[in-house]
Order: sequence, then structure tokens, then C-alpha cells
Amino acid sequence: MPFTIARRAVLAAPFLAPGLARAQDAWKPSRPVTMIVPFAAGSGTDTVARTLSALLEREWGAQVVVDNRPGANGAIAAVAAARAAPDGHTVMITTNSPHGATPALMKRPSYDPVADFSPLSRLGTYIFVFAVNDGVPARTMPEFLALAKARPGQLTCASGNTTGVVGAAMLNRIGGVDVTHVPYRSSPPAMTDVIAGRVTSMFADVASSRAFLNEGKLRPLGITSAARTPLFPEWPTLSEVGLPGFELLSFMGAVGPAHMPEEVVGAWNAAIRRVWDQPETVRRLGEFGIEKVTSTPAEFGTFIREQVAFWGQQARAAGLEPE
Repeated sequence: MPFTIARRAVLAAPFLAPGLARAQDAWKPSRPVTMIVPFAAGSGTDTVARTLSALLEREWGAQVVVDNRPGANGAIAAVAAARAAPDGHTVMITTNSPHGATPALMKRPSYDPVADFSPLSRLGTYIFVFAVNDGVPARTMPEFLALAKARPGQLTCASGNTTGVVGAAMLNRIGGVDVTHVPYRSSPPAMTDVIAGRVTSMFADVASSRAFLNEGKLRPLGITSAARTPLFPEWPTLSEVGLPGFELLSFMGAVGPAHMPEEVVGAWNAAIRRVWDQPETVRRLGEFGIEKVTSTPAEFGTFIREQVAFWGQQARAAGLEPE
């Protein structure tokens, strides 16, 4: 897969590059920091951003303000971050939407996911689950696929990000079904309509859906990763249960505008590692359904390039046309 090299690099837990190691403590914020989030309050990305912002405020003694800018599958936030001053006081918590699939879904991308940004660090991997509302007469993925084949075009799949957009297209292609895609501006309103029964299903991040999964308002049928997660070992992969070869890796990380000075990049990377590698942080992220990952800036830059290629390939294979 396109991200195999990056996975091995992360598992190896390499040290900071020498230049970054020298610079990592030479910079601290001199005024409030803005942390741009590409999705609405209540989304999984928002949850991660608010966790990180609180930790960094204690680390630096400076205010870190979360700025939610949802819309256009993360493009609105990405453009805002790319246009900010590269002085370390504006960063973006990004995902596989703005730094993966979104550019492939746009005829005229409004930003370059590689050239317009300074990678700071990976933050983690989302667990995405394909879930249905509790009124759907399907308790397993094979039952859902059988129901979809019996009712072509009648079942629906909501999306509030590009994982959902590409996932819905892959569901139809690999499953040989006709499930109607219903796009939303962000995940929280999509989830509200799925729970209410106005939409049949969605690809939901566990960070924002876990309470509803625990209450039985959403029923998990399978996760999008290639292997089962130790966080929820009872959940099968979609590849196991009727969608062979289905795999979507949903990641998050921190980036700044292009041309951030090395000492600023190094300080951000060092601070993220210090607060993110704490056992209590890892435990809290696990409760949100997030597997913690950190990296060097260079590794994250390589990973972004791989993910842009991967998600573009998946979008084309799913038959999605740029708009």
C-alpha cells in the first residue's frame, strides 16, 4: 500500500533530526496561538484539537484557541492555514480529507497539500466504523449488503468528510450495491440524521460516535482499516465481512503554513511529542477511538505525499469525478 513506508517509519519511533533537536526549545509562542480545525465542533478532529490545545497551553503557558472552519471537505480551513503568517502562531489540525482526498475531488484545487504547508507531526489514526441506525433490519454487514441488493437505491449513506465520500463509493463498487450517498457539511449533523432514522448509515469516527454506539443508537457493522484494532477487537474489518480489499486509513496531524523557520517547526514537534507521549494522553485518545502516533516533520511530509497519491487513487477507482 502507498503508506507502508511511513508505517514502518512510525513504528520505528525515530529520533528528531539533529537540526530539530538543537532548535526544539529555542522558540515559544509570544502571543495566543490559533489552531484551525477543518470540521465542526463535536467532530473527532475537534475533539483531538481541543485535547492538544489544552495540553499545549499548560506546556507553553500561552493561550491556544481552536478555530473551527468547516466546509468543502476541509478546503476552507486548509486555505486559511496556508495563507497565515509562517511564524508558528497559526497551525492546522489536518486529516486525510484536506491532506489526502479533498484535492483529488476538486477540479481546481484551491491549495497544494504539499507545497503550501510545513509538516509538524502526525498525531494519530482514527478508527472509522460503518454504522447503521438501530431501526435498520441488518445486524451484520452481509445482512446489510443483502438488504441493499433487495432495495436498490433505497438505503442511504451520509458523509461529513471525504472518508465518508470515498467510503460510500467503495461500498457500492466493492459490495455491488446501490446505496444513495447523502453529503453533509460535517459529521455531527450527518450523525444526527442517521440516529434519527432519516439516513440509513454512515462511516463514523469513533471519537464522535462512541456514546451513540454504546447506547445502541448506532450499530457497528465493521471498521475501515485493514486489520482489527486492539481498541475494539470485537469489531470485524469490512474486508472480513463482505467487502474484500476494503481499506481506508484515516489519519490526523499538525501542519503550519509553508516556510516556517526550522526552529519553529522543531519547537512545535518537540512540544507535541512531550504532551502526546504521556501515558494519560494515550489513554484518553484510546477512549476516543484514536491510536496515538507521532513522527518527525520529515516523516510526516513523506506520509502526506503518499496519502495524497493513495486517496487520489481510491477516489478514481471508486469512480468519483472531481467537482
